[in-house]
Amino acid sequence: MKKRVAVLGSTGSIGTQTLDVISKHPDKFEVEVLTANNRIGKLVEQCRIYMPNTVVIGNKEKYEQLQDALADLPIKVYAGSDAIAQVVEMGTVDVVLTAMVGFSGLKPTMNAIKAGKTIALANKETLVVAGDIITEMAAKNKVAILPVDSEHSAIFQCLVGEFQNPIEKIYLTASGGPFRGKKKDFLEKVSPEQALNHPNWEMGNKITIDSASMMNKGLEVIEARWLFGLEPDQIDVIVHPQSIVHSIVQFTDGSMKAQMGLPDMRLPIQYALTYPERIKADFPRFNFMDYPSLDFEKPDLESFRNLAIAYEAMRRGGNVPCIINAANEVVVQSFLERKIGFVEMSDVIEKTMDKCTFIQKPSYEDYFSTDSEARRIAQSFVSL
Repeated sequence: MKKRVAVLGSTGSIGTQTLDVISKHPDKFEVEVLTANNRIGKLVEQCRIYMPNTVVIGNKEKYEQLQDALADLPIKVYAGSDAIAQVVEMGTVDVVLTAMVGFSGLKPTMNAIKAGKTIALANKETLVVAGDIITEMAAKNKVAILPVDSEHSAIFQCLVGEFQNPIEKIYLTASGGPFRGKKKDFLEKVSPEQALNHPNWEMGNKITIDSASMMNKGLEVIEARWLFGLEPDQIDVIVHPQSIVHSIVQFTDGSMKAQMGLPDMRLPIQYALTYPERIKADFPRFNFMDYPSLDFEKPDLESFRNLAIAYEAMRRGGNVPCIINAANEVVVQSFLERKIGFVEMSDVIEKTMDKCTFIQKPSYEDYFSTDSEARRIAQSFVSL
C-alpha cells in the first residue's frame, strides 16, 4: 500500500525536496496534506501537481485567496496554526514530515505523535525545545521518530543493526559554512548576503544563517541528545568542509561507523520515508577519485560562540534550550533585516539565556510561556 504523507512546510527547501522524492516514486507515496505559512503561489502550484486531500495556509489572511485559487479542485482548504496542528490527526495520514521552521513545529508534531503517526522529523527545534516531553510521548504512543537532518539520519543509519550495542560517542560533522576559518574581527562586518552563501547545502534562509553562525550545529547537538539518549559529553562536533562524511558513531569497543555520500538532502528524506527499506534512487553518486582527501578540523568556539552557548544550554537543562531557540529565532530575523550584526546575535542569545526565568522541570505550558518571554527579552536587547 502507498504511504500517505502530510508535508508540513511544503513550500520550503525540505518540503520541496520531499515532494521531489515523492514524485519519483508514485507507486510508494501519496500526498495527503500540504501546509505552508505564506507562500500561496508555490502552494497552489504544488496542489495542482500533487492533488492533496487537504491544504492549510498558516496565515489566516490568505485563506480566501487560497480558496479562490483552488476553487476548481476537490481539495479541502483550511487556515491558521490550529488547523495545521489538527490535520495531522486525520485517519488518512500515515507519515507526517515536519519541515516547518522553528518553534511553530512543536504543536503539530505533538498532535501527530498522540494520533500515532510516524514522524519524519526535519524540524529540529521540536526536540531542542521540548525533547523530554516529545521522547516520552513517542515512547508511550509507540511512535517512530525518524530523523531527516542529514547528520541525525547518518547516526540513525549507522545504528541500524546496532541498537542493542552501547554508544560511546557520536561525532556530528559541520561544513563550517561560508565563514570557516574566519575570526571575530571579520565576522563583525559580514552581511546577510555573505551569510546566505552556503558552500555545500541548499537550504532556507533561517537554517542557512544558523549554519553560518554554528547555531544550527548547536541545535543539532541538543536534538541528538534526545534522539539517541546521550549525555552532553558523548556528543562531539567536528568541522568537515567537504560534507561527505555526514556523521560518525563510536561504539564501546572503539569501532567507528560513518555514513557518507554527496551533500543531497533528498537521500535522508527518502530514507526516512522508506525506512526500514532502501529503494533505488537516481541521486548523483560519490566518487572517491573526486575527493582524494577529506579534511577534519576542530570547531572554533571563540569566534563561533553559538555552538558553545548551545552546549551550555544543554548542560543547564530545563527550559534553557527553549530560551536559546526563541532568542535565536529573533536574532536571525533581526540580522536578516540588518538591525543587528552577525556577532551581536550571540551576545543577545547569551544575555537572554541569563535573564529569562529558569524552570528546572517545565511543563508543556511552561515551554510556550518560556518561548514568549525569551522572544520579548531578546527583542528588547535588539532594540537597545
